[in-house]
Amino acid sequence: MGYDSLIGTIAPLHAPAMAAARARQDTLTKPPGSLGRLEELSIHLAGMSGLCPPPVPQTPCVMVFAGDHGVCAQGISAFPAEVTPQMVLNFLAGGAAINVLARQAGARVVVVDAGVASDLPAAEGLISGEIAPGTADMSQGPAMTREQAVAALELGIRVASDQIAAGADLLACGDMGIGNTTPSAAITAVVTGRSPAEVTGPGTGLPSDRVRHKTQVIEQAIARNQPRRDDAIGLLAAVGGFEIGAIAGAMLAAAAARVPMVVDGFISTAGALIAYVLAPAVQPFLIAGHRSQEPGHDAALAHLGLSPLLDLRLRLGEGTGAVLAFPLVQAAARIADEMATFGEAGVSGADA
Repeated sequence: MGYDSLIGTIAPLHAPAMAAARARQDTLTKPPGSLGRLEELSIHLAGMSGLCPPPVPQTPCVMVFAGDHGVCAQGISAFPAEVTPQMVLNFLAGGAAINVLARQAGARVVVVDAGVASDLPAAEGLISGEIAPGTADMSQGPAMTREQAVAALELGIRVASDQIAAGADLLACGDMGIGNTTPSAAITAVVTGRSPAEVTGPGTGLPSDRVRHKTQVIEQAIARNQPRRDDAIGLLAAVGGFEIGAIAGAMLAAAAARVPMVVDGFISTAGALIAYVLAPAVQPFLIAGHRSQEPGHDAALAHLGLSPLLDLRLRLGEGTGAVLAFPLVQAAARIADEMATFGEAGVSGADA
C-alpha cells in the first residue's frame, strides 16, 4: 500500500475504551492517580487497542534502519562513514547495545539496509531494502530525489507491516548512520521553526568548534534547498536520510495497524516529525521512550506533544532508549489487566 493510501486508514483513539479504562483505574486497589504515568499510559493503550483492559504486548520488535549520508564529506561527524556498515555487521552478530537491551526485553531485532554505502553480505536478520548507496551531500543540493524519499517511506511501511503480520504487537525504530544527527537537526529546525543553532548538538562527540561548523553546514543546506515545513516529502528529499524516511514510514504503518510505537532518540524523533507532517493522526500512536541529550530532541518532542518515559542521558540511538521503555509499556497494560479492584479484593475504598 502506498503511503498516501495508508494515511487515510489511520483512525483516532477509541474514546469508549479510554473512558472504560479511566473508570477501571479508579476501581483498582490504590489511591486514584497513585501510579502516575502508568495509569495514563494504560488509558492511552486502551484507546489504541479499542479494548479495556488493553492487551499486554507479548511480541516486541525493534527495527533498526541503516543508511549513509553524503554530508559526512563536510566533516560533521567524529566517526568515519565506514562505521555504518561495520556497526550493521555488529548488530547482526548480536554484539551491539541494542542487541543486549533487546535480549533483556525479549524483543526481536530486525536490521534494515535502507541505503548503506557499502555492500553488505546476506545474513539472517538483515532486510536488504537499499534505495541508493547513501544520500547525496545535502549542503551541495538535495540529499535525494522526491521519488527516493517516497521509496524510503514505503520501505519502512513494508518492513513494519511485515513485522505486525508476523505478530509484533509493540514496535520501536532504531537507527544507524554516521552523520545522521545532521539531517535530523535540519528536519527539526525546519518543522519546529527553531534555528539550526538551537537544535544542533555534538552527535557522536564533536567539540564545540566542530558543532559550530556542523551548524553552518545545516544552515547552508537549508538555504540552498529551501525546504518547507508543510512539505514532508520535499523536506526529506532536501536533507535525507533514507533511514529517517523509513522510520517515518514504519510509524505510519504502526498507527494504521493501531500498534504502539515507542519513539527512540533524536533521529527516530526526526522520523516522527516527518510522519506527523504527513499525517497528524499518527501522533496518538507514538510513545516517547526517553529524552536524548541531543539539544534538538526536546524541541522535537515538544512539537509532537510527547513526554518521555525515561531520562537516562542517552545519546546512542539504535533504538536503545525505546527498548528500555518496552517493559514500562507492558507494565502499564498489565496493571490495568491484572490488578484487583477494591470489590474483588475485599478492600475498603477511600470513602468507606
